[in-house]
Amino acid sequence: MSDIRLEPVPGGDPELKLALSASGLPTEDLESPGRSFFRAVSSDGGTIGYAGIEACGDAVLLRSMVILPEHRGRSLGRSLVQATLKAIDGSTPVFLATTTAAPFFEGCGFIVVERGDVPPAVLATRQLSGICPASATIMKLSRPPT
Repeated sequence: MSDIRLEPVPGGDPELKLALSASGLPTEDLESPGRSFFRAVSSDGGTIGYAGIEACGDAVLLRSMVILPEHRGRSLGRSLVQATLKAIDGSTPVFLATTTAAPFFEGCGFIVVERGDVPPAVLATRQLSGICPASATIMKLSRPPT
């Protein structure tokens, strides 16, 4: 695993918003309560990407995962997922929604789940109730990434 350190950033961080927007990821609800965002920093102090988590009752929504374009293709995405999951209690169910990255997240230990198998608090998030299209794939962490 690459050496990635996570530093908390506010949802209103302009660099976070720019990175997400440039990758086609939503930014509408970044400053709402219950969300935590992180800047992924390399050992030399440079920003590699961003990640976020959202508390959803007894579950967590993994969101806003992005590796900056100049750092892509180096397996840093998996390292970012691993580092972000360490910020979550290991017994907490973790979900995500994606329109393009299901194969990547399958390699990180997530499985596709039906909406009927997703806790109501997760479905009620702005991400799943309106921002992401109904066609988005919902996934649940089934095992820690290796």
